Amino acid sequence: MSISRRMFLKLSAMVGGTAGLNLITGKTAFSARVGTTNRAAKSLRILILGGTGFTGPFQVKYALSRGHQVTVFNRGRTHPGELPKEVEQLIGDRNGKLDALKGRTWDVCIDIPTTLPVWVRDAAQILKGNVDRYVFISTISVYADTSKPGMDETAPLAKYAGADPMRETNATMRANNFALYGPLKAISEAEAEKWFPGKTLVIRPGYIVGPGDESDRFTYWPVRVERGGEVLAPGTTADPIQIIDARDLAEWTMRMVEQGTTGSFNAVGPKSKLTMGRMLDEIKKATNSDARFTWVDDKFLSSEKIIDDIPIWTSPHGPEIGYSTMNINKAVSKGLTFRPLYDTTRATLDWFRKQPTSRQLKMRAGIKPEREAEVLAAWHASRK
Repeated sequence: MSISRRMFLKLSAMVGGTAGLNLITGKTAFSARVGTTNRAAKSLRILILGGTGFTGPFQVKYALSRGHQVTVFNRGRTHPGELPKEVEQLIGDRNGKLDALKGRTWDVCIDIPTTLPVWVRDAAQILKGNVDRYVFISTISVYADTSKPGMDETAPLAKYAGADPMRETNATMRANNFALYGPLKAISEAEAEKWFPGKTLVIRPGYIVGPGDESDRFTYWPVRVERGGEVLAPGTTADPIQIIDARDLAEWTMRMVEQGTTGSFNAVGPKSKLTMGRMLDEIKKATNSDARFTWVDDKFLSSEKIIDDIPIWTSPHGPEIGYSTMNINKAVSKGLTFRPLYDTTRATLDWFRKQPTSRQLKMRAGIKPEREAEVLAAWHASRK
């Protein structure tokens, strides 16, 4: 099952996709605090392709705190001037302007923004022999059948059915309603392994949340719950949810780099099962809110044509339940840890409140207040 535009926009936490398609705007999380860390046993020379979007700043800051030398390669257009002074910035473009990478050596390359296989190929042709290991940030959208719960890293991947994956662009992806997103990410994974056989680490996140997330998918819920009153809650309290804080993902990625780990890993969370009910309850506690949750079933939400507007949650009766039930045992066994949802909620709200007022007044995901009120009224009427 190929990913649809709807699911792409809902799941565009897949770090690589958002930056490459210019969905990241606003202030980064470079100013966010990184916890006290010990220095790594060995200092590495790390090249990060991207590095100024959502998770990139957390990777950069954590790497520096661990004593690594960091170089970023990007166009220099996203959040210019916000990089820490210790970071070397190389200017270029994944679309053919890679000269800044030539003649340089690094211990590892972390490829964050790639959506297209040609980007991996072109960078790898220059970096092969000059980089010891390659880390590709992928997505859980690479899996072929998202209707199956509990998928691990051995599940079949989406197949590309086009003429030539190396000729695809972001424009052709949009023209195909983002149905190519998962298959092209899968080919990108294979391309990385082709150029760096046995030296490639593939990380597949799903919903990435926390401070710096400009999509507002998760941010909508703390903002809405804190506002209080009657809150439309989708489905049932038992519906599964999987998310990962951007800081947890970035820091774990760097620890995997230090360990020299290779292979593919689902990177979602938390470790114990998270449900929509538990998530909203914990957000309510973190915001000290008087919110009252009214649970509206998925059939009614679908009839009201509002089901696609609800972020993070996925109907357990739909064809995409796999996105909320990934098997993460492999990643947890390699040290993936998760901070409390309370921390993620508070940090997200703190970051959001620092955005311009005009930005705060226009959420990029979630249900509009007037539409929420309409649906709630219709739901109550249908119960009488």
